[in-house]
Amino acid sequence: MAAPARAPVLALKDVRLADGAKPLFDGVDLALEPRVRACLVGRNGAGKSTLLKVLAAQGAEPDSGERAVQPGAKVVFVSQEPEITGETLLDYCTAGGAQDYEAHATLADFGLDFAQSTQGLSGGERRRAALARAFAEQPDVLLLDEPTNHLDIFAIQTLEEELANSKCAALIVSHDRAFLNRVTQRTFWLEHRKVRRLDKGFAEFEPWSEQVLAAEAEEERRLNKKLEVENAWLARGVQGRRARNEGRRRALLDLRAQKKDINSEKRGSMSMAVESSGASGKRVVEAKALTKKFGDRVIVENFSTRILRGDRVALVGPNGAGKTTLVRLLLGEIEADAGTVQLGTNLEIAYVDQNRLALSEKITVWDFLTPSGGDSILVRGVSKHVAGYAKEFLFTEAQLRQPVTSLSGGERNRLLLARALASPMNLMVLDEPTNDLDMDTLDLLEELLADFEGTLILVSHDRDFIDRLATSTIAMNGHGDVLETPGGWTDLIDQAPDFFKGARGATGDFATGAPAPKAAPAAQAAPKKATKLSYKDQRRLEECEALIAGSPKILADLEKKLDDPNLYARDPAGFDKIMKAIDKARADLAQAEEDWLVLEEKREAMAG
Repeated sequence: MAAPARAPVLALKDVRLADGAKPLFDGVDLALEPRVRACLVGRNGAGKSTLLKVLAAQGAEPDSGERAVQPGAKVVFVSQEPEITGETLLDYCTAGGAQDYEAHATLADFGLDFAQSTQGLSGGERRRAALARAFAEQPDVLLLDEPTNHLDIFAIQTLEEELANSKCAALIVSHDRAFLNRVTQRTFWLEHRKVRRLDKGFAEFEPWSEQVLAAEAEEERRLNKKLEVENAWLARGVQGRRARNEGRRRALLDLRAQKKDINSEKRGSMSMAVESSGASGKRVVEAKALTKKFGDRVIVENFSTRILRGDRVALVGPNGAGKTTLVRLLLGEIEADAGTVQLGTNLEIAYVDQNRLALSEKITVWDFLTPSGGDSILVRGVSKHVAGYAKEFLFTEAQLRQPVTSLSGGERNRLLLARALASPMNLMVLDEPTNDLDMDTLDLLEELLADFEGTLILVSHDRDFIDRLATSTIAMNGHGDVLETPGGWTDLIDQAPDFFKGARGATGDFATGAPAPKAAPAAQAAPKKATKLSYKDQRRLEECEALIAGSPKILADLEKKLDDPNLYARDPAGFDKIMKAIDKARADLAQAEEDWLVLEEKREAMAG
């Protein structure tokens, strides 16, 4: 008999929710057991943030279904735009019931002063304060919506360590692949208004999702074929046979409705493109012995570099180190205290700035895309109607007359990219381009930049994005030291692992694997060492071995039933029952394998 599964600390059962006429969730099931760290992924607009709010019971009530939480369990939600209130950060951090000493500790972990005012905080400081408060409250469940936005790499590393050391369960929505790879053990995929579950971390999501999509494509192909046959039957005329064929006609209508539902769920696709304005000179930027200070603060000292046509240069370092200042020095926008900068010939520069300063609060989407007026925009030499071009970046006609303040963070980022990419260029400067973008848009942007024939200067904290694109990386530690190495972030750390020692927030451990929890404090007195497993552990070990041995046949038998191409059309409920049985069998097997490994290592250690 199998051991009972752990009871979830927070769960949704058959949850349905519509946004006006648009259905968001149609029978969502999701469960988090104690200490499970999971991610929730899905395309923009799928409803990930709304689902987190349903789980947190904060302003999003499901139309039907159940939300269950263990009695006494504390659920803490950190939104994309946290509101920081109170006079000081300590006041804010203790407002939810955290003890003073916990708030002091977590604020210090995230590099913040407990006495600092809550007024005038940067985006990164607001995010770190919200995370510090969340961990100080010692929740049983932590719900995080895009927690790495506006954080530098070192604050992201601190977040990874806090998650590794916490006893809470966590559900995370994020576009940061490197972060998700390091911290997650389970993946939930919100797609077609339902949630699929993979009992593995995000690193395994892409191959799994490709298999799922391939299976769905095959199912759609079969549906199309059946529709073709049934439509031909209907076209031959059924008036004389209406009574005896009414059931077949209703089945055809059901098939058409099913096809319509599939088509309505198909995601929109962006049509992002860029065109080089022609070759610049081979030398794009040459800087020699650059030095820049603001009072006693050294931004850069005696730094030299040469950026050639086609290079993709990433700038990394803690927030406030001066990365944007160095970019402006290299572009000749501000003057160095010492040293020289020489720009190449025939440069056409496009600059997308992290603070989105080009987005005036009163301007509409239409006016932003057509600064000279009219209803057309010149896109790489071709005139396009503004509505058609905006649609390529997933903006609806209704949004064109809305002020940019009504847009989400990801939409504002896409809008800046839309205008920047309309003009031919040969030097593109992107300052934190990945903030608020979903993974599909990131993939498209990455492909676009990889194919760009010009030169790229990229300021980013997204380690995966840098590793995929950068030909060289310029690192700044905030103390005036600047180092350039070939390759991306991982190459930088391999070549100069000690460069960031002493930088704000840097702990000195930049390994690419999952963060290790801190060692537990030593016990006051060492207990007598056990030499064999307890009765309960031994029973569980035997159960795991039996489950691991028997699961392949169980799964094979279940999957064989799906070979019937007509199963879904004939028996949708039976099809759904088999799919749920397969999901449960796989989940039970994954848990058994994990438990067996832990118990076997424990048994071997006891045996000496």
